[in-house]
Amino acid sequence: MKKVIKNGFVVDGGGKTGYKADVMICDDKIEKIGTFADAADAEVIDASGLVVAPGFIDTHSHSDLQVLVNPEILPKVMQGITTEILGQDGVSMAPLPKEYVGTWRKNLSGLNGDSDKISWDYPTVEKYLEAVSAAKPGLNECYLVPHGNVRMEAMGLDNRLPTADELEYMRRIIRRDMEAGAFGLSSGLIYLPCLYSKTDELAELCKEAAKFDGVFVVHQRSEADAILESMQEIIDIGQGAGIRTHWSHFKLCGKNNADKFERQIAMFEKARDNGLRVSFDQYPYVAGSTMLGIILPPWVHDGGTDKLLKRLEDPQLRLKIIEDIKKGIPGWDNFINFAGLDGIFVTSVKSEKNQHVLGMNLIQLGESRKCDPLQATFDLLYEEENAVGMVDFYGLEEHVIYFIKMEEQNVCTDGLLGGKPHPRVYGAFPRVLGKYCREEKALPLEAAVRKMTGKPADVFQIKQRGLLKEGYFADICIFNADTVIDKGDYTNPAQYPEGIEHVFINGEAVVKKGKHTGARAGRVLRK
Repeated sequence: MKKVIKNGFVVDGGGKTGYKADVMICDDKIEKIGTFADAADAEVIDASGLVVAPGFIDTHSHSDLQVLVNPEILPKVMQGITTEILGQDGVSMAPLPKEYVGTWRKNLSGLNGDSDKISWDYPTVEKYLEAVSAAKPGLNECYLVPHGNVRMEAMGLDNRLPTADELEYMRRIIRRDMEAGAFGLSSGLIYLPCLYSKTDELAELCKEAAKFDGVFVVHQRSEADAILESMQEIIDIGQGAGIRTHWSHFKLCGKNNADKFERQIAMFEKARDNGLRVSFDQYPYVAGSTMLGIILPPWVHDGGTDKLLKRLEDPQLRLKIIEDIKKGIPGWDNFINFAGLDGIFVTSVKSEKNQHVLGMNLIQLGESRKCDPLQATFDLLYEEENAVGMVDFYGLEEHVIYFIKMEEQNVCTDGLLGGKPHPRVYGAFPRVLGKYCREEKALPLEAAVRKMTGKPADVFQIKQRGLLKEGYFADICIFNADTVIDKGDYTNPAQYPEGIEHVFINGEAVVKKGKHTGARAGRVLRK
């Protein structure tokens, strides 16, 4: 049966001025856009007073595990997201050699969670994508080859440089997994084992992904004190490898680093003007979210989570960790330094006994355990086997607004789905439309929609999506521009937004009048 969306204000995702029109859906495609009366044989959706836009594309997602366990991914679908890109930060579900499953689950758990409900049998990206497809995902799923998994398969989790043979092995893995349909290569240069790699290694691996016209998506080595040096490394990699380069959750951490902001922007613009194909995504908040274990110096992570836990058993090594946190290590992003003990909050744990600490900052955690906040944090990480998530308050609102206006920006959630999450999990896209577009008028509606749809589709080369265009897949979000807004906050983040009225994925209604239909209409997308 055909569907006709009548009387809506069409914002097509390409940036041009919106206009009133009808949209006809036939099966999974947009058949016609215009004004037509012949809808007698079609289901009619009245969009009077509403905006009809392409479905939103989340270019930085951490649903990698949840899509297998709870495939509806309701926090994304209910805010109008119809496609998301997994495999972020160089740390994901595949490729996963059998011998590393145990320790990798612990390493991954603070970021993507853990579960005994799945097989953990994903030796290649192909096998993982087959599992996602079999799970019948709630929205469309894309994947990046994660550098950390590649490194683990080729040479384990130790802090060392690859041999020539191991580097060639990594190239073969990337070829194999790009051929399976991955959209590019990701790395997270603060995460084990990506952080042990040097610039030359990354450049060589990016050359392999570039052969497939993939994109290099990177959480750079520093977003704080050493951000300028970190950016130069990424620029050098991108230029040397000839690869499209996309910064994950572009930001500047630490109010004490505000003087670097203008130089940060100048470096980015110079790289663009020199011919590097650059872009970045951003979540519209001044707080971030990641695994709590990242507050530990890099040497503590050497060899994987099991060795990290052994180090936390040693009182003398704990004192060394505290010393490094207080004094800092050149080139290391010290979250305690730029966010503060009172600016880091526990958001998820895996055990029942520690559920009561959710929402506490690290000072409150210390008070609850009647000990030093850092020692209390070490105890929590040890008890939870490093499976702890956090929110950290890092930046300035004026920077958020500046980034959101930049041409190269697109919107993302970077949402961790476990525990008491960051509110961006439920509201990043409606927040841009409500707070920054309607209320603060930081950018026009058409520009905001483009940054959620056509722009990310172009950057990642997601075919026939991201635009309202005849012949394109019918991924559509219908929202009320006068009321759309995020509702979650840091105290009660798990709230669906207002104003998202209807969502279609591959032509099927998954949200009707603000309610989920129960449909799981997503697909695995391959480049």
